[in-house]
Amino acid sequence: MNRALDAVGAAFGLALASPFLAAAAVAIKLEDGGPVLYRQTRVGLDGTDFELLKLRTMVVGAETQGAGFAVDRGDRRITRVGRLLRAASVDELPQLWNVLRGEMSLIGPRPTLRYQVEKYSARQRRRLEVRPGLTGWAQIHGRAALPWEERIEFDVWYVEHRSPAVDLKILVRTPLALFRGTYRGTTGGWRAR
Repeated sequence: MNRALDAVGAAFGLALASPFLAAAAVAIKLEDGGPVLYRQTRVGLDGTDFELLKLRTMVVGAETQGAGFAVDRGDRRITRVGRLLRAASVDELPQLWNVLRGEMSLIGPRPTLRYQVEKYSARQRRRLEVRPGLTGWAQIHGRAALPWEERIEFDVWYVEHRSPAVDLKILVRTPLALFRGTYRGTTGGWRAR
């Protein structure tokens, strides 16, 4: 999608999502008093780092406990409110700000962590040729239920075949994908080489 469509779509999405974001913010704050937003450095277009925004769904400091960055179904670090937010991916809505800022697109490969990118093959690095997205080809084909290498391959396929028709197909199929499983074992689908 081009930048203007991304900006318009993100602004419209934020307007629609604002009541849900406000309710989620109150619920997160009431549950444990911690911060509402979770900020994490992710890798974007051309390998550039940016600060990804999410609603906080885990206890404060979760990445230093248990499985670290990996999250599995039943993870004790996920808060009660967090379970509800994750069920329909409401926790991802603040990334519309990332889209407005130009760090992300509405459609593209999901942004990953630096330690994962450092293990990419030359072919897998092709996924960094486009802005990361809120949703993408891998998300409508299984999300985190897919093995890591397969997810990356779907992302590379998208980079090589992206078009308005493919983007439209992703947009239409994303709502159905939201209700599929989002967890993949204790490694989150990531396997070190």
